Amino acid sequence: MPKLKVYIKNNQSEVKLPVGIRLLIRRCCQAVLTTENFEQDAEVSVSFVSNNEIKKLNRIYRNINRTTDVLSFPLMVNRKDESNDDTGIVMLGDIVISLETAVKQANMYAHSLEREIGFLTVHSMLHLLGYDHEKSKLDERIMREKEESILEKLGISRETSFIS
Repeated sequence: MPKLKVYIKNNQSEVKLPVGIRLLIRRCCQAVLTTENFEQDAEVSVSFVSNNEIKKLNRIYRNINRTTDVLSFPLMVNRKDESNDDTGIVMLGDIVISLETAVKQANMYAHSLEREIGFLTVHSMLHLLGYDHEKSKLDERIMREKEESILEKLGISRETSFIS
């Protein structure tokens, strides 16, 4: 099985990062790569930021001046990888999650914060691998099906709560 390195950074102080989230993120990233038959060593960065920071990033990189739940910054272009010449590890890209918005959405959808973060991670990993629901209705349908399938395989349902 290929190796996966996930760098996780908490760059916000508004919401306490729940115990077990780091492991959940790693499991979600690995599940996406397994589902997609991605057979190379890889690395990905996941950062938690405030609403103010994600709004700023959304404005800079997407020219959209509002808060969003997650942003994906893929390094692969047309499913061709960007690998480190020294190690051969494929650098997939960066995922940026607003923890404040994730909490709000978990409450709005009446499921656990863990489920919301799992969903956002899986969703973003699919973006890092080249799926784009904003440009293709087919990708949107495929992404939704893959997201639910992966979360189901991980035992992360809308009702699941990992932390008591």
